[in-house]
Amino acid sequence: MAIETSLPETSKGWSEPTDARTGPETRDVKPFSGFSSNVLTIDASRVAEEIEKAIREIVLHRLRRKGAVVALSGGVDSSVTVALCARALGKDRVLGLLMPEDESSQDSLHLAQSLAKALGIPSVVENIGPALAALGCYHRRDEAIRSVIPEYQEGWKSKIVLPNLLDNSYYALFSVVAQSPSGEIRRARLTPEAYLGVVAATNFKQRTRKMLEYYHADRLWYAVAGTPNRLEYAQGFFVKNGDGSADFKPIAHLYKTQVYQLGRYLGVPEEILRRPPTTDTYSLDQSQEEFYFALPLEKMDLCLYGKNHGTPAEDVAAAIGLSAEQVKRVYVMIDSKLKASAYLHLPPQLVEPVAEVRYDGVH
Repeated sequence: MAIETSLPETSKGWSEPTDARTGPETRDVKPFSGFSSNVLTIDASRVAEEIEKAIREIVLHRLRRKGAVVALSGGVDSSVTVALCARALGKDRVLGLLMPEDESSQDSLHLAQSLAKALGIPSVVENIGPALAALGCYHRRDEAIRSVIPEYQEGWKSKIVLPNLLDNSYYALFSVVAQSPSGEIRRARLTPEAYLGVVAATNFKQRTRKMLEYYHADRLWYAVAGTPNRLEYAQGFFVKNGDGSADFKPIAHLYKTQVYQLGRYLGVPEEILRRPPTTDTYSLDQSQEEFYFALPLEKMDLCLYGKNHGTPAEDVAAAIGLSAEQVKRVYVMIDSKLKASAYLHLPPQLVEPVAEVRYDGVH
């Protein structure tokens, strides 16, 4: 996954998606008392059953499709999503789609293939590297990096990173980290133009993958399953018309911590559960923390939960081992990302409302 070009309730069952015109609801108005590090514990059996029931209702009845396509990355979110779809629809009605490119980790492909085999679902490998090269994805990105690191050439590796939120000011700016073929490391602050250039080019990856997901969905009369968890969905950690596009998103109401709980219940391989969350988007290894959230995900989950429930920063801080000032800083960042990513949740904007005849389900 990757961020779109924007600059810097309790989740114990299925909930309907919020109105896309206003973006996701992000906080409950009643302050939550008794905050602890255990507030995100779920009854995994019950949650799985409710999600599976909802998947059947959505795919078979609302969308009137025969099955689901799930893009597999070797990560826990896509693994839990495909496992739920297989349980809900049957293993023969789910297609696992693996889409490596020139800079993908070999672990991603291996883990995704192993999962598909373990679940007994059909899978397809589509190498998107040639398509990305033809579109200029790699070349355009490298040109943007060269604007701040002139010596950057073919054969170098790179990633973009944020500073650690806990050790810095409220204003976190992206830098690019580059590694030469000889192993020399260069780091430079990205200008707004360079940042946008890198992100715009990199977003070809998510949008190309989504194009293939819908090809296979159209071919099979299936629906496309999105794989974001609540942290990613609410904070805009996706590409518009890329990994942000889907026909249904079965785990978008679950915090990342809860996705791991479901993964253990569903029997997701331990190798996947132990794998550090990664974007698998840049040629250098990159965690989601250093790229977007700037805080360990288990702490970020609890901060978002606290923010959503109106919990004072002091209460959250005491439960997760941060200072109240640090949690307040996280709350500011959450609001900042909500504002910056509101555009991602918007449907196409109309000049005037268009009255439509709606199908009421009556034959």
